[in-house]
Amino acid sequence: MAKGKTTYDCGLDAAVDVVGGKWKPLILWALHAHGATRFGELRRAIGGVSEKVLIQQLRELEADGIVHREIYREVPPRVEYSLTELGEALNEALLPLGEWGDRFMAEILARKAEQAA
Repeated sequence: MAKGKTTYDCGLDAAVDVVGGKWKPLILWALHAHGATRFGELRRAIGGVSEKVLIQQLRELEADGIVHREIYREVPPRVEYSLTELGEALNEALLPLGEWGDRFMAEILARKAEQAA
């Protein structure tokens, strides 16, 4: 549980606690699409995320058991991130949300443009 939470009101509360924020769903999506991924590759796959924020988000996802961090004892050292079984299950739950976004993206963007005008 992130942020020191000790109870949840419902399952949605638990899920949002784990995946909340702008970057975590994109991290999950990238790891699902690319499999085990090095940090630099992951950062390139997620446009706009800073190194500091990506590190923080990966640490939180790792602490919640969603992401696995594998350190390879090579020279130079190599670190890869991948989804755990729990992370794969969470990503499966996010698929309908992504499909909803694909379906209504143009409408969402049009409404945001109207509001900005």
